[in-house]
Amino acid sequence: MSTEKHLRLTGISEVSWKDAIASTVAEAAKTIDYLTSLTVVEQTAKINGKKIVEYHATIDLSFTIDKDRDE
Repeated sequence: MSTEKHLRLTGISEVSWKDAIASTVAEAAKTIDYLTSLTVVEQTAKINGKKIVEYHATIDLSFTIDKDRDE
């Protein structure tokens, strides 16, 4: 039997929602092992006048818990 844990994270990018998501996963992968999947929960943006200046992507990131890991 395996167990998955879920984290809700929000990434911010000045480029795109895709970049916000990819950057968030890359940053999380630096400290979390066994990433398995993600679900995009929400996409929002900040605007200035008529232009989008920040893309925000909230994701639910899943990873498997390693039962054999030393404490």
